[in-house]
Amino acid sequence: MTRVLVVDDSKFMRTVIGNALEAADYDVETAANGSQAVESVDAFDPDVVTMDVEMPEMGGIDAVEQIMTSNPTAILMLSVHTERGTEATLDALERGAVDFLHKPDGSDSRNVAHLTDEVVAKVDELAEADVSSIALARAAATAHATRTRGTDSPARGTATGNAVVGGGSDTRLLSDHGTNGPNATPGIGTGSEPDEETTPVAVDGERTTAPTIVIGASTGGPKIVERLFEQLPADLEATVLVVQHMPPGFTERFADRLDSHSAYDVSEAADGDRLRPGEAAVAPGNAHLEVASNVGDALRLRLDRDGDRVHGVRPAIDVTMESAAERVSDGLCGVVLTGMGRDGAAGIEAIAAAGGHTIAQDEATSPVFGIPCQAIETGCVERVAPAGDIVGAIVDAFTTDGENDE
Repeated sequence: MTRVLVVDDSKFMRTVIGNALEAADYDVETAANGSQAVESVDAFDPDVVTMDVEMPEMGGIDAVEQIMTSNPTAILMLSVHTERGTEATLDALERGAVDFLHKPDGSDSRNVAHLTDEVVAKVDELAEADVSSIALARAAATAHATRTRGTDSPARGTATGNAVVGGGSDTRLLSDHGTNGPNATPGIGTGSEPDEETTPVAVDGERTTAPTIVIGASTGGPKIVERLFEQLPADLEATVLVVQHMPPGFTERFADRLDSHSAYDVSEAADGDRLRPGEAAVAPGNAHLEVASNVGDALRLRLDRDGDRVHGVRPAIDVTMESAAERVSDGLCGVVLTGMGRDGAAGIEAIAAAGGHTIAQDEATSPVFGIPCQAIETGCVERVAPAGDIVGAIVDAFTTDGENDE
């Protein structure tokens, strides 16, 4: 039986979420704060943890960091929909949490019953996650914890050496900063050598065009997208569209974080925006992002807030990719990352049919392999790559020598 640990300082929330999960045939334990959560993960060994953000004694962010450095587990954050809660949730995702839901706050029609239904559905999804891929998050959390302590010593229980999955014998090290062995993921330290900053990928050959890149992601995506932006070289002069499945309010802060991680000028997309090389736009929560036109060196963007949900989501990766395939005449690349479902598969088909390049994240580094898997099964993905090699694959596609070796 799948085990779930419910962590919340509210007895009411522990009870209603726990009862809903038990009714769905999960084995449930509870904890009232982060300290108890860390102890319970050791003792109960849950498959999934639901984690409140703000709690006494130890909050959810610190608990995520400790759990991910000692017992990597799929963690679902539950946060209030406020500016502080949004930022805290994104911090938790950065430190290894896989996904999040926001608690009802009276701003819309959602109530506790809606939340419990969403929690059960999300736990169903995360229970199928490949826990080995969470070693990526474990490494990121370890690096952060080590920097915070101001020491080069690994955290308790932290693996060193080749602990990070997704390498493989043919994986190129795009940066040797912060790596630890031939199979370490570039740009993500393994604990004994935490990296302070990811080095952008070098553009060694002659750039053939200034590309338009459409990146789509869902569950487990935010931290991976952040690392792609850290690696994306400014001299590629790409124009980038990001569709990350997130609710309203979170996408603006997510865009701000990408902006701080990157040489690119990143913002949440607005209707009518003109996006130029060196700039990136993130689809807002609850709005489809479309390329309305491609004139000169600028894409004009359009937001559709009233359109039907596609695959149950808005924004949808397919909508953005299909509009880009229709209106971007050259230098187009579609990238699909971790997530549940098939959003992005039709978009990848459209980009391939338009002559663009297509890349999917591999199974080993995808916490949830649904979106990449569905895209790969179309037969239209030309390259499958570990998370750490995706930017290198993009650079390869738009340089004349076709290589980007170390």
